[in-house]
Amino acid sequence: MKKKIRKIKAKAVSKIKKTRATIVRVFAVVVLIAFAVLFAVRFGGPVFLKLYIESGIGNCKKIPILCYVPDAKEIVNPEIDKEYLAKSVIFKLPGVEITLPKEYMVVKEKVNKVYYKKMKHKCSGAIAYILYERPDFFVNLFPQARQEGIKNDYEFLSRTMSATIPSIKNITDTFFVIIKSFFIPDLGDQNTVKMIKFTMPDRKGFINYNISGPDNFFDCNMVLNSGDFFKVYIKDKGAKLTLENVFSSISTLKKTKDTVKLPVTPSSETCN
Repeated sequence: MKKKIRKIKAKAVSKIKKTRATIVRVFAVVVLIAFAVLFAVRFGGPVFLKLYIESGIGNCKKIPILCYVPDAKEIVNPEIDKEYLAKSVIFKLPGVEITLPKEYMVVKEKVNKVYYKKMKHKCSGAIAYILYERPDFFVNLFPQARQEGIKNDYEFLSRTMSATIPSIKNITDTFFVIIKSFFIPDLGDQNTVKMIKFTMPDRKGFINYNISGPDNFFDCNMVLNSGDFFKVYIKDKGAKLTLENVFSSISTLKKTKDTVKLPVTPSSETCN
């Protein structure tokens, strides 16, 4: 009986030793992998990080805008088309208003990675999505940005629009390329997209646009002097708007306390 007990104990001890050895080997592999990743980031950083972006998101060929930056020449105080505004209507949504042609459907949105891609409000006609966020929304949402010296949402926006895959040198650069990849919506053929920087008396920002196809696309991002952030994504069905028209419309964009309905409701034949 005692011999059997000793044998059982010996087997148990043997299993424990094997288990410990397995745990040690697994732990060693995990540690080696961790060191390998840290080594790659530390010494092969830019190359490793670029490969990470290209394999996980896409390269310049697949997503050209991740290699574009705004034109060096800034547009200052663009001309406002008063005749265009006089023919348009004021769309009043909860908390915001904007002037656009009356045939538009205007939708107020919240931050959502793919709000403009899934098209929650499916529409075959002209449509504009408006996003509003309070001052310092992005630098508060991403506190690591402040640690990199980015003080406000305009600086955050500027860093995002200027981010490119070829310019990646560190993890911060990688972060802003990732932000840019989902911050800019569908603009049609990205090979013909243009990026511009603008300043108006009470606001400044960036417009990414494409006017080369049957439909125009405008992605307008701006920060008011008050610090309020606005994003307006316009799908211009039939390519009827000019860049001057868009500048005129976004000049009317403002925060309000009104909670009234839109003055124009698209027919069910146009939007579902």
